[in-house]
Amino acid sequence: MRSSPPLIPVANPAAQLESHGPAVREAIERFLASGRYILGPEVKAFEKEFAAFLGASFCIGVANGTDALALALRAAGVSPRDEVITVSHSAVATVAAIEQISAVPVFADIDPISRCLNPAAIEPLISPKTKAIVAVHIYGQPAAMDKIVPIARHHDLKVVEDCAQAHGAELHGRRVGTWGDAAAFSFYPTKNLGALGDGGAVVTNSAEDAKRLRMLREYGWKERYISSTPGFNSRLDELQAALLRTKLPSLAAGNARRRQIAAAYGEAIDPTKLAPPKAVPGTLHAMHLFVVESAQRAKLQDFMCAAGVGTALHYPQPIHLQPAYAGRIRGGDHLPQTESLNRQILTLPMFPELTTGQVERVCDALRRWCSLS
Repeated sequence: MRSSPPLIPVANPAAQLESHGPAVREAIERFLASGRYILGPEVKAFEKEFAAFLGASFCIGVANGTDALALALRAAGVSPRDEVITVSHSAVATVAAIEQISAVPVFADIDPISRCLNPAAIEPLISPKTKAIVAVHIYGQPAAMDKIVPIARHHDLKVVEDCAQAHGAELHGRRVGTWGDAAAFSFYPTKNLGALGDGGAVVTNSAEDAKRLRMLREYGWKERYISSTPGFNSRLDELQAALLRTKLPSLAAGNARRRQIAAAYGEAIDPTKLAPPKAVPGTLHAMHLFVVESAQRAKLQDFMCAAGVGTALHYPQPIHLQPAYAGRIRGGDHLPQTESLNRQILTLPMFPELTTGQVERVCDALRRWCSLS
């Protein structure tokens, strides 16, 4: 009896690592030979190269994406008890970072087309305590920064972009991470630009904020062992920086391959039976995740599994309904678009190393689902 082919995974960081095999080994050898382990030449070089890729002035490497967001908010002047408007439709790290610096998250609803922060939902939530807005580029889809930033400027608020899923995404030809006062990136292994472990970065065009961020990531030091301000211990290590430098030159091509796969999926889907991600004019999606919407999600998930296609939920619950946050965050009592979307989303396999055969297997399953629905 012939065995079934293995389940196609939603993400496969090992495949990305393998595709860079010789270069990765060279980077590891270079790191081992250097004798430098924390905040050395590899980190400095990566910071310069990633800033150049984005079109930003400064990049500050830190330990992970959550710290990157917390540090970006601190550098922007957000203090304990200040309010920060963001979305519940995100990874919990977005809110964890806000509370990490003792600020107060406030939830705004999302736009059903982009699935990102709805600019029209911001102003009704602004209070005398509001200090900043965190715009999440969910799944790699740019938020409407061209509308969010003017609202923030009108109310003298800071804007921090959560770019954890959006490396290389663009809005009107300008890469995300350069629209706000600062931006936070994650290099978790499954990201479009992933490390071998945790890693993150803050990007800014402000020389003053960059200087402050370099202090904050290392205990608030201006000089070694002397803290001028309370800070963090959040440093990108040399090994991760060396590996990220190896992968960075292929990021744009990897994103293009993701969009090619997304286009194939889209052609296989009957939009009257299953809703693919919607095209947003003026944006270039990084396609970190390919997330469909179905009123029959559980049945679709079972069907895809039987067809050998892995799926996932991003995310099983919106943040405002999770036990740690339920009932205690302003705005969480009225998020109809967030809750409606969350009941229907399902993530399909998406990474550049998917083979032509694997992509066709996913497409075949999608076509069969739509024909049977």
